[in-house]
Amino acid sequence: MSRPRAAMLLAAGLGTRMRPLTAHTAKPLLALGGRTLLDHALDRLAAAGVETVVVNIHWHAEQVADHLATHWADGPRIVLRRERELLDTGGAVRAALDVLGAAPFFVVNGDAFWLDGPTPALSRLADAWKQAERDAVLLVHPTYLVPGGADGGDFFVDPLGRVRRPRPHEVAPFRYAGIQLIRPALFAAAPAGRFSINPLWDRAIEAGRLAAVVHDGSWFHLSTPPDLADAESNLQARALGEAE
Repeated sequence: MSRPRAAMLLAAGLGTRMRPLTAHTAKPLLALGGRTLLDHALDRLAAAGVETVVVNIHWHAEQVADHLATHWADGPRIVLRRERELLDTGGAVRAALDVLGAAPFFVVNGDAFWLDGPTPALSRLADAWKQAERDAVLLVHPTYLVPGGADGGDFFVDPLGRVRRPRPHEVAPFRYAGIQLIRPALFAAAPAGRFSINPLWDRAIEAGRLAAVVHDGSWFHLSTPPDLADAESNLQARALGEAE
């Protein structure tokens, strides 16, 4: 597989847990480290060689559209998808398959923010795909490194990257980091309209076609205003050489 040249950036959500910061702006336009979350994600995709990025918009859609037109005129080709009604993670990607094409493509949550380890995370996803073709390869992060993450994560991951869901009374050690590499076949027989991508992952797990890469850099869970403030403090400490 050649390096992915297309990506979907999920930027349509209401950001309700981030209120009041998102009352008058879209969550991906919140600033962290001097740039918007949207710009950080696009920076990573551009550095990975992505040429076309589909961005779905809904909440404060005009703000997002104006920002992209102003700041990304010379970057990857941006294709906007306006959702009159929210389609959720699965429905949004399915609706964009005509633009994303037939080859594997990245999907990144609009509020995902990460710092790469020795090798960029997007490159690690592509390398994992080459080792054993899957319907999706997810980036996951150790739950114990996530503030407030002691209540459990999303997946178990074995040494070969194969994943499973936690069973009753199990605490999963890895949380989905909001970044994945998928191929259109994941959406075979998926319905039109609104739906979560989670049932498609479960189907891929049953078929042995879902894998995960454990992130070896830093990842920030950005759900509430205190999360964003903590991430900003962390970045400032790193800049001053004070981070642990």
